[in-house]
Amino acid sequence: MTPEQNAALLDLTHSNSIEELWDLHCRRMADCGFDRLLYGFTRFRTATSLGDPDDFIVLSNIDTAYVNAFVNEGMYRSAPMVRWALDNDGAASWSVLQMMMQSGTVTDDEKRILNFNAQHKITAGYSISFRSLSDRAKGAIALIARDGLSQKDVDALWDQSGELIQLMNNIVHLKILTLPYTPPNQSLTKRQREALEWVGGGKTTQDIATIMGLTPATVEKHLRLAREALNVDTTAQAVLKAALQNQMFITDR
Repeated sequence: MTPEQNAALLDLTHSNSIEELWDLHCRRMADCGFDRLLYGFTRFRTATSLGDPDDFIVLSNIDTAYVNAFVNEGMYRSAPMVRWALDNDGAASWSVLQMMMQSGTVTDDEKRILNFNAQHKITAGYSISFRSLSDRAKGAIALIARDGLSQKDVDALWDQSGELIQLMNNIVHLKILTLPYTPPNQSLTKRQREALEWVGGGKTTQDIATIMGLTPATVEKHLRLAREALNVDTTAQAVLKAALQNQMFITDR
């Protein structure tokens, strides 16, 4: 790699927030010909579901109307490249969509997604599915080519720079997993985080009350509000979820 490419990778690892990281990555990918990105990650995948969309990490620079329809209205469930990402690791050209259309194997729901994408000028690109050691976790990103580039153009671009592009996206994905991310309506207050941290450290309610200078009843209140904010039933689930979102044990917020 060139010194400039090395510096670009180093910049990604030095990002201190998801917002900073995402802005930098969007600009880097635009330079590579992909001016629109859609990243998604879940830690709550099951055999039949990707979990609650409210728990997804979703990052995109596509217009809000598209993202809301694709994610919040559940269109992703029928998207061919999402299905590909769930069954595979690595990178795939969207030329597979053209082959599906030509072979007549596209379902009505998939046609609806492809038509919806075409309306938003999302017709050429690549998808990357990130490898995970957990069956519950899955992440992927759609790299959408700028308007005017054909899939043939994109494939030629990938032949030239695909390994570097995939490396940059892998680094971004791994970096995202280390940074705090708060889904909508799941933010914890400082007191709620602190109480959960002490629970995670094995302290009892009485211990926490003494440490925090509060009454046990107030500690219980903070833990109850934390459970409600995180939409879980037990404090143990709240500790796990807050830890997975990197909302706990973060010194510089």
